[in-house]
Amino acid sequence: MSFNLEIHHLSKSAFAPFGDVIEADPASMRLINGGTTERFHALATADATGDGARVIINLFRGQPRSFPYEISMMERHPFGSQSFSPLSGRPYLVVVSADEGGKPGRPQVFLARGDQGVNYRRNVWHHPLMSLDALSDFLVVDRDGPGNNLEEFFFDEAYIIGAPTP
Repeated sequence: MSFNLEIHHLSKSAFAPFGDVIEADPASMRLINGGTTERFHALATADATGDGARVIINLFRGQPRSFPYEISMMERHPFGSQSFSPLSGRPYLVVVSADEGGKPGRPQVFLARGDQGVNYRRNVWHHPLMSLDALSDFLVVDRDGPGNNLEEFFFDEAYIIGAPTP
């Protein structure tokens, strides 16, 4: 048996329990460089705990997923946040779940625009990167350092995501 999941559009308020949506927010805009650049300030905060830990910047290249797609596992990072900002300008899916006694609850699925990034808070259950339609690059900011910063959970029964409609 499997469970179908509905896809919701990504918004700051809907995603708030899991982290931050990274997008141009007029409320945070400052003009810099003699008025030639708009800076959208402090849209998310990177978190890296533990002795010897550091915040690093990576490039992830995601292969497109085929639909319907089975969500059979979720992961989380106990020692640091992890952000994904699309560089290819393509929409992608964000799958997150609230913690229910040390394991993920029913996943929630968000369709992110190609100009929206996400920052998962430390210990937030999420599915690995889900590119749509074509190979897509993402700028990823996360933690590097000692300790196992990855926990995975495998569901007994899969959740199904139907084909997204941008």
